[in-house]
Amino acid sequence: MHGDEQKETWEGFHELVNMTPAALERWLASDRSQNAGQHKGGGESTGHASGRRIVDILRTKKGDLSDDDYRHMREVVGYIRRHLAQRPSGDVQDTRWRYSLMNWGHDPLE
Repeated sequence: MHGDEQKETWEGFHELVNMTPAALERWLASDRSQNAGQHKGGGESTGHASGRRIVDILRTKKGDLSDDDYRHMREVVGYIRRHLAQRPSGDVQDTRWRYSLMNWGHDPLE
């Protein structure tokens, strides 16, 4: 990934991922987090695994991020944008929609 792509990805990621590493770790340890999202073969959900990766990325210095990190950041940005466009009506406080987004590092109520 080249400079302009990295810059755009970095900005989008940090605009949409609004949970701190510590807050995201606390969330990922909760039952609500572990029950949200699609589970492959009964194991960890895709979003939960992504959340753990997001914590690592948030704790990595910008200059130490790999191309693979940037690819994951682009995936996170795409997921959050698509999911936000599907916001259900009404109160979303205790919804799987919100919990899924939080697994990807975005709390829509923040």
